[in-house]
Amino acid sequence: MSRAWGAFLRGINLGKRQMKMAELKACLEAAGFEQVKTVLASGNVRLEGAGDEAAVKQRLETAIRDQFGFDVGVVLRSRAELEAMLAGHPFAGLDPQADLTRHVLMFERPLPAGITLESRPGDTEILRIDARDIYIAAYRQPNGRYTEHVEEVLKPLYARLSKDVLDTMRNWNTMEKMLK
Repeated sequence: MSRAWGAFLRGINLGKRQMKMAELKACLEAAGFEQVKTVLASGNVRLEGAGDEAAVKQRLETAIRDQFGFDVGVVLRSRAELEAMLAGHPFAGLDPQADLTRHVLMFERPLPAGITLESRPGDTEILRIDARDIYIAAYRQPNGRYTEHVEEVLKPLYARLSKDVLDTMRNWNTMEKMLK
C-alpha cells in the first residue's frame, strides 16, 4: 500500500553534490515513486511510495546514489507526521514582530530520552524537543546573520550522539510548503 511522505535530502547542492530538481523528480519516478513534487531547490520532496519508513528510505537513497553518483542521506516524515508538526504550532509563542527565523532540526532516529539544551534568549532559542525533532528560533544578530550560534547551542546534543546519526535542518517556511 502506498503512503504519502516528505523526504528531506541532507547536504545537496553544496560543492560538487549538485542535482537539478527536475532530474531528482525524474529519478524518483523511475524508481517507482508516485505524485513526486520537489519543494524549493534544497532537496525537499513530497511523494508517495509503498513500504515502511526503512524500505522507502532505502529505495530513495539507492535511486539517488545510482542516478547522481554520490550518497545522500534522507530523513523521512510521513504526511501524518508533517501534519502533526504543523498542527502542534511550535512557534506560536513567539513575538510576531521579532526579527527571527524558525527552523526544525529533524533526526532519522529518536533522540536520547531526557535531552535538554540551553537556549540563548534573543539569540538561539530551543522552543521544543520532540522524539525526533527540535524546534529552534534564531534571532537576527548584529552581523545580519540569524543562525550564527545554532551549532554552539546544539554542541552538547551532538556530544551525546554517535557520529552516524543523520539529521537535517529546514526553515519552517519550507515545512509549511511541504503540505501544499
